[in-house]
Amino acid sequence: MRIAEISTPEHFQAAAAPDSQSPSQNQHSQLLSQIQSKIKQTESHPPGTPLPDSLPSELRQLLTNLTQLAPFPAANNSLKLHLWKLSYRLWNACVDFSNAAAIRSPSSNRSSQNVTKLRHVAADMLSLAVDVVGVPSPAIKSASFYYKTGLAWHDHKIFDLASTCFERATDLLSKLDVSKILDAGERKLLLDLNLARSRTAWEISDKNLALTLLNRSKTLLFGSSAHFKALANQFLAFAKAVLSRNENNGSFNDVLKLLNEALNLCEKGLSISRTREETVEIKELKSKTMRFISAVHLQNGEFESVIKCVKVLRENGGEKGDHHASLPVLAMKAWLGLGRYSEAEQELKGMVVNKGIPEGVWVSAVETYFHAVGNAGVETTKGVFLGLLGRCHVSARAALRVVHRVVGDGNGIEGLRTRGKVVAELASDERVVALFASESVAKERTAMHAVLWNCGSGNFELKDYETSAEMFEKSMLYIPHDLENRVIRAKGYRVLCLCYLGLTQLDRAQEYINEAEKLDPNIICAFLKFKICLQKNDHCGATNQIQKMISCLDFTPDFLSLAAHEAVASRALPVAVAALSNLLNFYNSGKPMPTTEVVVLRTLVTILSQDLDKEAEVLKFLKQAHKRASELGAESFFGKGEVGRRERNWFAVTSWNFGAKCGKEKNYELCAEFLRLVSGFYSRMGDGQMEENNVTICKSLIMTVSAMIASENQNTTPLPDAEVKHAVELLERAGKILTSLSMGNIEGDIHFIYVLNAYDMHGRLNNLESQHHIVKNFAGTKTCSPQYLLQIGLNASQGPRFNAEVATFALSECLSGFLSSPSPNYQDVALIVRRLIAIASIHKGNTDDDAVLGMYKQAYRIMVGLKEGEYPTDEGKWLAMTAWNRAAIPVRMGEINVAKKWMNAGLELARKVAGMETYQAYMEDYVADFEKKFHTQIAGEIQPQQVQ
Repeated sequence: MRIAEISTPEHFQAAAAPDSQSPSQNQHSQLLSQIQSKIKQTESHPPGTPLPDSLPSELRQLLTNLTQLAPFPAANNSLKLHLWKLSYRLWNACVDFSNAAAIRSPSSNRSSQNVTKLRHVAADMLSLAVDVVGVPSPAIKSASFYYKTGLAWHDHKIFDLASTCFERATDLLSKLDVSKILDAGERKLLLDLNLARSRTAWEISDKNLALTLLNRSKTLLFGSSAHFKALANQFLAFAKAVLSRNENNGSFNDVLKLLNEALNLCEKGLSISRTREETVEIKELKSKTMRFISAVHLQNGEFESVIKCVKVLRENGGEKGDHHASLPVLAMKAWLGLGRYSEAEQELKGMVVNKGIPEGVWVSAVETYFHAVGNAGVETTKGVFLGLLGRCHVSARAALRVVHRVVGDGNGIEGLRTRGKVVAELASDERVVALFASESVAKERTAMHAVLWNCGSGNFELKDYETSAEMFEKSMLYIPHDLENRVIRAKGYRVLCLCYLGLTQLDRAQEYINEAEKLDPNIICAFLKFKICLQKNDHCGATNQIQKMISCLDFTPDFLSLAAHEAVASRALPVAVAALSNLLNFYNSGKPMPTTEVVVLRTLVTILSQDLDKEAEVLKFLKQAHKRASELGAESFFGKGEVGRRERNWFAVTSWNFGAKCGKEKNYELCAEFLRLVSGFYSRMGDGQMEENNVTICKSLIMTVSAMIASENQNTTPLPDAEVKHAVELLERAGKILTSLSMGNIEGDIHFIYVLNAYDMHGRLNNLESQHHIVKNFAGTKTCSPQYLLQIGLNASQGPRFNAEVATFALSECLSGFLSSPSPNYQDVALIVRRLIAIASIHKGNTDDDAVLGMYKQAYRIMVGLKEGEYPTDEGKWLAMTAWNRAAIPVRMGEINVAKKWMNAGLELARKVAGMETYQAYMEDYVADFEKKFHTQIAGEIQPQQVQ
């Protein structure tokens, strides 16, 4: 407000017509004239425009110059009055600037500070003439200027200047006798100045000074209830400031001291209050102070004290006692702290009927109660919330907070289930749904949907599909039925489908996924339909659904991999095979793939291996793996390093195992195909296990040809020439490997089978030299044994692949091997001798009778020295008889010498065979007669009789 100017006639006369002026007075007049000019400039400045920065500084400089001429002579009272007038004019101009700024728009901080600087100049100007004569209470008026200027600096948070102003004002008033000040306004100035100085000290963290000043203020109350109230308010303000800083390092006691001071002041103020308004105001301040005391006790864990404070507040004044909204909250929290949940519940329920409690307060109370009580307080929380819905308007934000608090963290499966049911009841209440209906609460509606969705997700993770489905269904209530939200609705239907799949309620799952597909047809819908078919054991439907998945616009190969996993988990192996087979078609598409092609093929083979009679399909995928490895390269297909080696080894071993399995089951055609792949896989392993791989390759090549021959015999259909040539090529590869391998790494049986197969195939090509070369080379190896040579010889001496040369060589080598043994098996020796005699008889015929006779003589030499019966008797008899009978034709032909050789051979053999004594006597008599008649009878008259 503007301050009235001093305008008595005497003053004006004294100021206007001084009698005479000294030099110092001339200086004063000159400075005052300059100051007056600047003040006029200030007064003429438009109030709505900012003051120039130079004006306060220029006035300050002029005032500094004037101060240097102080003190003014006592006789020059007119000068002092002139200063007072100028000071008031400047102050009133500042008031006009402040009022104009408040009416139009908030001024800038810089402009406002310039006005405050001018106020400060006005206060300093007035203090220069504080000892003026004729002005009532000049010190108090000057102190008032400093007080108001200090308040302005305090508002600008320039606390050093504010403190300076307050201290100047205090100095001016300290010279007065307080007891003689009777004006109420002047008394209030004394108190207000002390309080303002205390607030500034508090702001600069000089708390001791601030509290000292407050305590000094107790001497300036002058028995006024308003003064008691003002001082109590300041103690309360400091207590609130300490609480707001959350200082827990012993600050609770300090806060309580401040609050107790305020409480004591309120009680003293009540005792002296005279009007009803004063009494009501102080009572309100006292209740407020007690509520803060309760809050401090609550924060300090002194719950009993809280209950006592609340009780006092409620009982004070009977029915008109304090019913502030915070009291039930304080009481509830205190009861919770004491563990008395029933009393806390009563306080919470009491809030329902108290319409004065703001929404934020009861929502906070509900949150606190539920946090302390947990699952046990779910029903109470629901009841309180629904009760509040019935008595007052509840905002969507408040409903969201309550639901969010009830959902909480769940505290285990049972906790989630219990809370989920209550949340579902709250969220599905028509009144709650109506709160979120308007577009103005779209943000809260989205948040509510998210809370319910997350609750459903939490239950889903715990496999509580029933509660999860309920939560997802309730979340659908908070999705608008418009085009913009159709994708979100479809997502809700899809998760509901998943829940009912978990509950094996397949029909409901089918309904939800059909609804989702209507809103947003995509690959996920197709995949969920696939899952439903799997759970219904509809393998045909699942397989068809795979094709629908592929036709989706947002299809990616990952879903085929996922479908295969689902099918394997459901033991729907044909469906898994269909999914993986389709997945293989995308490896040339350039799309990102969920896994490598080799893994898919390995998985396919593994799945098919678990089913019977799937060898043909296994062979198809093994062949595909071999083909892709050839096209892409081994490292690109199988992988590099140890991983690639293991993959290749797996395919090779699997091919071998299936080949062996088919061989045991006499499915020789498939056996040959599988074994042929083994060498193909192993030949691509360029690693450090070449020797071991070559052994396996060699075996597989040899066994492949064996399977081809076995298939031919089984089907009684000769191998085509192309197959024969291919078999020869395989055997040539095997032969090269055999040559490169050390004999210790190859089994004798494998080498033997190789020789038999090679003999067979070269025989089909009529390549007799190769047959003999192969057998001869085998005979020179360490793996060769007489038994192997016996088999080769027998094989060569009979059947369509007869080769007398090979048979003779093999059997002769075999015979030598048997005879070199310490304990020869003469049964085998006899068999070899008989077969050699037969081969020689057939192959040599009459052209080389000595060769056949030589075999008989060799048999005789073998029998020499043997014990009776050691050489097979039947074989011995056969040798003796056939040798004797061979003399018949030479006798008829007159070849006496030849006949005599055979008769002597038969007789010699008969002498070595037990049981042929009768034959021996007969032979000896016949030979004797033959020699007597040799010269007297012709060869045709005497003929030896054949021994039967």
